[in-house]
Amino acid sequence: MEDLEETLFEEFENYSYSPEYYSPESDLEEQVPLIAVHWVSLALYCVAFVLGIPGNAIVIWFTGFKWKKTVTTLWFLNLAVADFIFLLFLPLHISYVAMNFHWPFGIWLCKANSFIAQLNMFASVLFLTVISLDRYIQLIHPVVSHRHRTLKNSQIVIIFVWLLASLMGGPALYFRDTVEFNNHTLCYNNFHEHNPDITLMRHHVLTWVKCIFGYLFPLLTMSICYLCLIFKVKKRSILVSSKYSWTILAVVMAFLVCWTPYHLFSIWELTIHYNSSFHQVLQAGIPLSTALAFLNSCLNPILYVLISKKFQARFQASVAEILKYTLWEVSCSGTASEQFRNSETKNPCLLETAQ
Repeated sequence: MEDLEETLFEEFENYSYSPEYYSPESDLEEQVPLIAVHWVSLALYCVAFVLGIPGNAIVIWFTGFKWKKTVTTLWFLNLAVADFIFLLFLPLHISYVAMNFHWPFGIWLCKANSFIAQLNMFASVLFLTVISLDRYIQLIHPVVSHRHRTLKNSQIVIIFVWLLASLMGGPALYFRDTVEFNNHTLCYNNFHEHNPDITLMRHHVLTWVKCIFGYLFPLLTMSICYLCLIFKVKKRSILVSSKYSWTILAVVMAFLVCWTPYHLFSIWELTIHYNSSFHQVLQAGIPLSTALAFLNSCLNPILYVLISKKFQARFQASVAEILKYTLWEVSCSGTASEQFRNSETKNPCLLETAQ
């Protein structure tokens, strides 16, 4: 039985993600720095959840319910929805890490949690790309933008993005699995139970698809669009150029800082099939880089929406309107008895109360 467990662990530790590198049989001296790194990653997960949930909820509330539907608000609404759903399932992952990579939630939640994470991770990145393309077309090709930038066309693009994200996140529903090992239930990628060649092939294909469509293509697209925007704006106004440059720099840098380590470690993970000398580096690096990637979902509302002067003005106006209405209701409620005694004055609060 022990030989069977050792063989099983050797099989899946070479093609699974961070939890599977965390071996309960490692020496205590080796575990101490890994435990520290995992607690740091756990703290980053919590920060992403605490900041991202209210930040994205605010964006969803205003862009989805308070403001007029436009192409721009639709982009930001779907970006916020992608990040919000992504972060909504984060407590499951936080619990997984906090319980020393023990998954007590069953195989279906293992599959569903991984699929939702992949789906919304890809959707978030793709919507960032769509926003950069939209800004580029608006400024560089205004005639084309005026002709084709409609709500109907934007809805078609949104459906396409969600379908593409679902397609790229779909393999998690098939390959994600659970296994019992050393009184731990692990949620891992079971690419194949018996054939290492198929395992290696599937791992390589899925990793490179994720890297190309979830990182390289969006990064290249955003970089080209924003560089063109900078050059175009510089020709118009130095002041506007400065504002645009700082915003664009923040967006691109946040994307680079959050996602580059994640994809570098994912690619580096492929070498584990040939060289196991970097196990400890991957044990520490993959959870930390994953947590850093998760942070991008809480930064998006700040970088893309909240730093916008127009959004700030509309946000303040909406909040002021809500407060004004709330105070008006309280005032009406608080003076109800007086209104009934003085109904002949036809106080507008009374009319509203009577309705």
